[in-house]
Amino acid sequence: MFSKLPPTVMIALKSVMYLLVFVIAWLPLNAWHFMEETGQYNLYAWWPLFLLLVALPVVDHILGQDPANPTDEQVERMAKQKWYAFLTLMVVPAQFALLAFGAWVFVNTPQFSLLGQIGWVLSVGMVSAILAINVGHELIHRRTKIENWAGGLLYALVCYAGFKVEHVRGHHVTVSTPDDASSSRYGQTLYQFLPHAYVHNFLNAWKLEAEYLRRRGLPAVHWRNELIWWYSISAALVVGWGVMFGWLGALFFLGVSFMSFTTLEIINYVEHYGLHRRRLPSGRYERTTPAHSWNSNYLLTNMGLFHLQRHSDHHAFPQRRYQVLRHYDEAPQLPTGYSGMYVLALVPPLWFKVMNPRVEAYYKGEEWQLAADQFEQRARPQAEAA
Repeated sequence: MFSKLPPTVMIALKSVMYLLVFVIAWLPLNAWHFMEETGQYNLYAWWPLFLLLVALPVVDHILGQDPANPTDEQVERMAKQKWYAFLTLMVVPAQFALLAFGAWVFVNTPQFSLLGQIGWVLSVGMVSAILAINVGHELIHRRTKIENWAGGLLYALVCYAGFKVEHVRGHHVTVSTPDDASSSRYGQTLYQFLPHAYVHNFLNAWKLEAEYLRRRGLPAVHWRNELIWWYSISAALVVGWGVMFGWLGALFFLGVSFMSFTTLEIINYVEHYGLHRRRLPSGRYERTTPAHSWNSNYLLTNMGLFHLQRHSDHHAFPQRRYQVLRHYDEAPQLPTGYSGMYVLALVPPLWFKVMNPRVEAYYKGEEWQLAADQFEQRARPQAEAA
């Protein structure tokens, strides 16, 4: 649908389409209006979730993929534009408003059954993931204090501040290797992946921060340990929501946080499934390239996620702002956008049926790489060949 548009026109159009993230932020309010108008509170509690996980993948395929890649000159110019930075920073007050409104509805809607309450928490949690998790991910890669701290605050708003440390200092260093809990293995189900990801990423964040402080001659328990600050903010927010909305408000905050950071780990599962960095004869792993992340170029989902789906370029060039990320035809390609892949990952037999042939095709001729228990033996065939 957009394939015939000149890249300059497409890039200009996308600068406006990034506002879609605020349309997504509006979905819970839209659902509440439907509840009030129809009286179907339990049904419309699930409305945002339905739109994001059922309707969006369909529309994504109707609109098709995004053909526009910025040139080197455009990359340099676009990276300096304040519009994109402004949009991402505006997500911080939007996330606060979402959590406050969501808690108010949760606490003040006696028409909710247990099913409605669950649907509302999951719906707000999914929207929260798109706001806090996705935009926070963009901001923690930025070097300006206001953006970097805004990213940390967004993760504190979903009780997952360890990601700020672990992602930048851990995941981007060890991605697609056995040391990375956020890189899912070939043949590993989502439900095997999630518990390890939760625990490892939390503990590794503290380990990395302790090492960072030790190199500066400081103990791990110190006021300069940023994790202490971020988790303290999370605890204060839970208490604050409890004071404002009662114990149900605090429960809502924790439930939304769990849904949000679980969505993060599900997307991690999707982004690197079965892809490995080869171990070189020297014992080191090859440099991270666009080949070590799954890429998706479907336009609509990318606009709602500030281009997160061009994940191959993000790992090859972590400092690039989202809006200038490029599509690589040679990178491994997902069959649909993240929204559709999220649903697919929840059903392991379907996931394996769709994704395993793609992984196998990608490693044709190097099938020995597919065995998860042979990660440490990958150097052997290369050494023998040499």
